[in-house]
Amino acid sequence: MARVIKGVIYDFDGVIADSEVLANVVLAEAVSSLGLPTTLDDSIARYMGKRWGEVVAAVEAGTRQRLPQDFLDALKLATLARFRDALQPVPGALDFITKFAALPRCIASSSSAERLQLCLDVLAFEPHFPGAVFGADLVERGKPHPDIFLYAADRIGVAPEHCLVVEDSPNGVRAGVAAGMCVVGLCAGAHIRAGHAERLRDAGAEQVFDTWPEVADFLSVRL
Repeated sequence: MARVIKGVIYDFDGVIADSEVLANVVLAEAVSSLGLPTTLDDSIARYMGKRWGEVVAAVEAGTRQRLPQDFLDALKLATLARFRDALQPVPGALDFITKFAALPRCIASSSSAERLQLCLDVLAFEPHFPGAVFGADLVERGKPHPDIFLYAADRIGVAPEHCLVVEDSPNGVRAGVAAGMCVVGLCAGAHIRAGHAERLRDAGAEQVFDTWPEVADFLSVRL
């Protein structure tokens, strides 16, 4: 029997904000400037979904040099500037959020509070999540550990087993599964490449969808 869903926990980058391509273009440009030619697809394949420490290690291995001390700060500023200029929502996200507005809901993201705030401002989505935007700095361990999802469920007052998590990354799926939640994968962002749906299934996603309306159909029969 399918479990009853009483609340929705949204990942953010690649689920609500179509930000992954923009962020990886900026990262590819930054890595290329260090002498390692890197395309958008290279960046997505090598770095997307990894923790920052893993990204640093991979870049340093590829460039065979330590990153400049100001690399992270410069990358962050360039990424936020690109978001201000070009960030768009994932197609269908707003319609889904609006359709299920009666359910307790929140954002639980691996991004920093600063990045989340800027993106929500650009998209004008903050009114949809008043007091319910939770970033990586709120918990000790990031995804694939369940901490951020358990924190989020507690804050919105929904038991983990009755939460639906919508994720686009394997580590995010693993975190939701570890939290005991119903987890679906979403492949609606511009960053999705061949084989991504299979990686989400392998990580434990109950189902994987290509569009938000498909997620809506899945949720509608579980309320």
